[in-house]
Formats: sequence, C-alpha cells, structure tokens
Amino acid sequence: MNKTSLIFVYNADSGFVNSLLDIGHKIVSPQTYSCNLCAITHSAFSMRDEWKKFVAGLGVSVEFLHRDELAQHYGLSGLKLPVILRKSEGKVSEWISRDEINHCQSLAELSHLVEKKLKT
Repeated sequence: MNKTSLIFVYNADSGFVNSLLDIGHKIVSPQTYSCNLCAITHSAFSMRDEWKKFVAGLGVSVEFLHRDELAQHYGLSGLKLPVILRKSEGKVSEWISRDEINHCQSLAELSHLVEKKLKT
C-alpha cells in the first residue's frame, strides 16, 4: 500500500465540550455509546496506549477525524460512521465499514481486522 494512508473517522464531534459529553456518556452509559471505534480504541479520557503503538507500527500514515471534520477535510458526508477510509493516489474510499467495526468486540479484534485488510 505505497503512498496510502488510512483515515479513522469517529462517530463523534470534535471540540472540548463534545469531548466532555463523550467522557460522561462512556462512563454513565457505555452500552449506548454510538461510536464503537471510540469505545474500543479509547479509555474514557484518552487513546489507549496499545492502540497508539499498533497504528504507529502499521507502516502507513494515519489520520484521525471526527464526523464534523470529515466534510471540512475531504468534502465527504453521508457516510455511515464510524468508518476507516483509505486514501490512495488522491482518492478516498471506504476501507472498513461501520458494520465491520461494530462487529469487533475488542481492540484485538479491531487490530486483527486492520492487519488482515492491509495484507490484501
């Protein structure tokens, strides 16, 4: 995947107030939190260290966006979130769907899915 990057898009909005609301939601009612990508890769307060190490070792550049940043950066809207996009030769396309992410129950499962897709 030369000159390819991955864009992880959370089903959450950016900003301090939204972060505080997300923290509260994760603590009070984690089973109803709407972003499985966030739930798996982040603790209530920050990105999990094991996830940071994993993405750092992928061998491709990565970017993390919130849903409100996706249209600003790439002009995309209407995608089912969370999603992992692939950017290659200036084109952005869905790489791992919301359903695939939501099927993952753990960081290990999500990591395995990403590694498997990178090999194909």
